[in-house]
Amino acid sequence: MDKHLIITVISALLASGSFVAFALPFLNRTEKKERYRSVIEKRRKDLYKATKEGPAKKGKDEISAADSIASFYKMQQMAGEMGEKVRDKMLQAGIRDPKAPVKFMIAQAILPVVFCSLTALVLTNGQTEVSDTVVLLSVLTAALIGYKLPDVLIKNQVLKRQEEINLSFPDALDMMLICVQGGIGLEQTVDRVAEEISEHSEILAEELGLLSAEMAMLNDRRQALQDFARRVGSGAGKTFATSLIQAEQYGTSVSQAMRVMSDELRDMRMAAAEQKAASLPPKLTVPMILFFLPALFIIILGPAGIQASGAGVGG
Repeated sequence: MDKHLIITVISALLASGSFVAFALPFLNRTEKKERYRSVIEKRRKDLYKATKEGPAKKGKDEISAADSIASFYKMQQMAGEMGEKVRDKMLQAGIRDPKAPVKFMIAQAILPVVFCSLTALVLTNGQTEVSDTVVLLSVLTAALIGYKLPDVLIKNQVLKRQEEINLSFPDALDMMLICVQGGIGLEQTVDRVAEEISEHSEILAEELGLLSAEMAMLNDRRQALQDFARRVGSGAGKTFATSLIQAEQYGTSVSQAMRVMSDELRDMRMAAAEQKAASLPPKLTVPMILFFLPALFIIILGPAGIQASGAGVGG
């Protein structure tokens, strides 16, 4: 093949790759905004439908998860409390499907049986003979792992979401403070900040967008803030909701509360960063001993060893 043709093809491929690498971030931004808008619009439609169909229908979506679990276990009070806890956990993990708590509890009931069956099958059909005590301990361990596995996965998702919210919330709070001091209402401020921050933190944008929709449709700012705190679980978002509820309850300035919160959240973020930095030396000790020091000894002592072996051979 001609050398010039090969160079042309390679240049065209490199140019195409550069264009894709340049355009991909913009496409991701558009996709994030579209996903954020779809979540908010769905919530607004649900709130509008609940408001239109009356108070009886309004609370149906809120307790549908608990009701479904109660019907599943035939114990209304116990299942209701359990369903609310599981539903809060699902919301904090970003899972808004009303049937998610039921699926979660079904997984907790089925996985131990599956893990126990597989463990017993492997141990009993193996080549080596295993005592009954080992089989029993292995089956119990498998059952415990199967029961805890869904909860561990959900908790990891919750921690990731809370970490991203805590990281992005101080900047969002600064934008809110500017909007509030400029005379914009709190509902419009939250909606505007959610739109602006959707490119950087999709999770925080969704939660703020849901908060804005609930403030506008429910006409109950306190309830909307409580639902926001319930969804984010803990950290900066819950502190924000609690501070605004107290500011509204006692009649203090919202902008002053936001300013104090912004300073506190930045201090918390800096303290968390310092804590991570302080924990690095102990974590790096073992990798340095295993990987860095042997290579260093080889580099330092290698030439001397080669010279010594060469002198021994020559002698």
